[in-house]
Amino acid sequence: MLPKHPLCAAMLCLCFAGVGTSVLGQTAPAAQQPANDAASPASGQPPPAPATASTAPAAALGGPVRNIVLVHGAFVDGSSWNGVVAKLQQKGYHVSSVQNPLTSLADDVAATRRVLDRENGPVLLVGHSWGGVVITEVAANAPNVAGLVYVAALAPQLHESAMDVMKAGGPMPAGQSISKDANGFLWIDRARYHADLAADVPETVTRVLAAAQVPIAASAFDEPVDQVGWKDKPSWYVLTTKDRAVSPDLQKMIAGRIGAKVVPVASSHLAPVSHARAVAEAIDHAARELNRQQQ
Repeated sequence: MLPKHPLCAAMLCLCFAGVGTSVLGQTAPAAQQPANDAASPASGQPPPAPATASTAPAAALGGPVRNIVLVHGAFVDGSSWNGVVAKLQQKGYHVSSVQNPLTSLADDVAATRRVLDRENGPVLLVGHSWGGVVITEVAANAPNVAGLVYVAALAPQLHESAMDVMKAGGPMPAGQSISKDANGFLWIDRARYHADLAADVPETVTRVLAAAQVPIAASAFDEPVDQVGWKDKPSWYVLTTKDRAVSPDLQKMIAGRIGAKVVPVASSHLAPVSHARAVAEAIDHAARELNRQQQ
């Protein structure tokens, strides 16, 4: 059956949230992690760092990147990053996880800026799914943001909305899991949460996530970005190859047009939970690459 609202088929990609295959061809695939690696200890030796991003290097900001700010997407809150936070802290980073209200793009941008204002030194800004729209807007006017990491995320071009980006992709199975309530907020069907969003997350965990989901205002997806941070900051893209919410082909297109370095991970859409180690390592590699560029 079709979604109950015409927005719904395109909306699902935003849940936790240049074209061409050459980007993937330049990247060695990240090692596949077990579905429960969010609970496993960080590896003693991280894999080799990915090659330099194709965008211009970040300007020196007065020291190495040791601050990581994580921005979640719809239907979850900042706790969806918990496994990633723990692994990055083990590596010595100062990590902050934004709590987005999900009431509008403007509100989520404001919440992220409040966190950035508290950081001391350069920041690597990370967005998952809908969070990619937020970090795209925020980074353009944030001198302490040294680079961006998109995780199965949307990255609009100037004056594009999230909906505009989604028009480039076909319908996904998870689109039928969304419905809009009388107040204009979108919700995920609890019965389909596991299969459509997080098939590689234990069902006991997804039942909790579904019960605690944070709805997002449908109108947020029509808000265009007024500036794009990826134009002058290096970007990386964690591409989830088993995603039933955001097509891997759409992710590849997004990564290509922003000039991001791609790190593929064999994961469902909810990679920060199911593959926390792989996501943390991708973020660590990006931070170390930024630091090398500044030397």
